[in-house]
Amino acid sequence: MRRQLAALALLLVWGLALLLQPVAAQAAEVLQVRSGTLLQVGDHNRTYTVELACLDIPAGGDAAAAERLRQELPRRTRVNLRPLGNHGGTLVARVQPLQGGSPGGDLSEGLIAAGLASPSADCA
Repeated sequence: MRRQLAALALLLVWGLALLLQPVAAQAAEVLQVRSGTLLQVGDHNRTYTVELACLDIPAGGDAAAAERLRQELPRRTRVNLRPLGNHGGTLVARVQPLQGGSPGGDLSEGLIAAGLASPSADCA
C-alpha cells in the first residue's frame, strides 16, 4: 500500500510539473514576400499582411527590395513582429528574423543599409 501511494504521489508531481511548465510561444512565420514592403505572415491561427515600418522604397526599386527580402526570408522563416500601428487595415511593424537576418536585426534597417531604401520621414 505504501509503495502504491509513493508511486501515485510521484505520478501526481510529474503531471503537475508538465501542466505548470510555460508553453513555448509560437513565432509568426513568413508565408510570402509580396513586394519590397509587404509580407504575408502567419501564426498557425491567422494570416496577416504586414508592411515594413519606417521605410521608403524609391521608384523602380521595389523589385530589387523584394528580391533581397526573398533571399533573407525563405518561406516559413520565423520572425518577431513589433507592431507600430496600421495603414488601411494592414499591420505596420518592425520585422526581425529570429535567426540570422539583417544588420541590426530589423529588415527595414537591412534594406536601408543595402541602399535599396531610405528611412521614411514619419519615423523618428
